[in-house]
Amino acid sequence: MTDTSQAADKAKIHEGKEADHHPYFRPRDAATLILVDRSGAIPKVLVGKRHDKVVFMPGKFVFPGGRVDKDDYRVQCAAPITAELEANLAKGSPKTPASRAKSLAIAAIREACEETGLCLGRKAEVKTKLEGAWKPFADAGLLPDPSSLFLIARAITPPGRVKRFDTRFFTADASAITHRVDGVIHADAELVELVWVELGSKPLADLHPMTRNVLNELDARLATGPLRHDAPVPFFHFYGGKMQKDILS
Repeated sequence: MTDTSQAADKAKIHEGKEADHHPYFRPRDAATLILVDRSGAIPKVLVGKRHDKVVFMPGKFVFPGGRVDKDDYRVQCAAPITAELEANLAKGSPKTPASRAKSLAIAAIREACEETGLCLGRKAEVKTKLEGAWKPFADAGLLPDPSSLFLIARAITPPGRVKRFDTRFFTADASAITHRVDGVIHADAELVELVWVELGSKPLADLHPMTRNVLNELDARLATGPLRHDAPVPFFHFYGGKMQKDILS
């Protein structure tokens, strides 16, 4: 291979696009949490504005989320995930085992607390021993509580990306927020601003296309009344170079 060809391949990788001969990357589990405030006539969702100097999506509005940590399934919780949520997370092929389902739900809560300072938890009956990213829960005498989560959609980053994620999008009502950590949002943080915005408003028009797809699914669900676990869960993925939407079963 010539130096010119090698340089071109490296450029593609730096842009987030693999060279055609690059080995297949297996998507990593990730979770996103969309918090919803339904106290007004039009539902609002919480979005954070990313710092202008971050590499990925600078200055864009995003929902809190990130990769599942290897220890997420070990975290002590105030309550288990509901049987209905576990069943929804198990759908698809291959089936998702219970420990992995818990990891996905707990990751959504952890990422939301880390990035926004908003924690979904419940008072612990005994002193908690949570550390690291979970210290805000321990300081407040809380344990994470995934019982309020609903699965809205699943989406996999298309092939040909250096970083690929198999993301489960969860939602929960704003009333599930039981603790706020001060100082998480500031001018030098990953998220510099938090905003509750009405569905259909301008800030949401600039979201990543896949995130807009998921938000449309949430909007349609909210229009029918209270969230339910028995609603169809869409699965967005790419096949033959095109985005496909299936229903998990």
